[in-house]
Amino acid sequence: MVVIRLSRGGAKARPFFNIVVADKRVRRDGSFIERIGFYNPIAKGGEEGLRIAMDRLTYWKGVGAQTSPTVDRLVKQSGQKAA
Repeated sequence: MVVIRLSRGGAKARPFFNIVVADKRVRRDGSFIERIGFYNPIAKGGEEGLRIAMDRLTYWKGVGAQTSPTVDRLVKQSGQKAA
């Protein structure tokens, strides 16, 4: 099964997450199929905190990929910002 989830990066106490499409059996920070965005929870001021390629997200959901609950929340948050 293919899932859309967060992959952690960054340093200790300075997290940075990539939104990736990966096989469910692969570990969290392991190999992935495609990177479709990022989430920076500690973005300040003019920094971009969230970017998602919505066209790729809809493509992967269309072919059966499932999103994690956190990615669902971020997509809704992204939609509210755009409106």
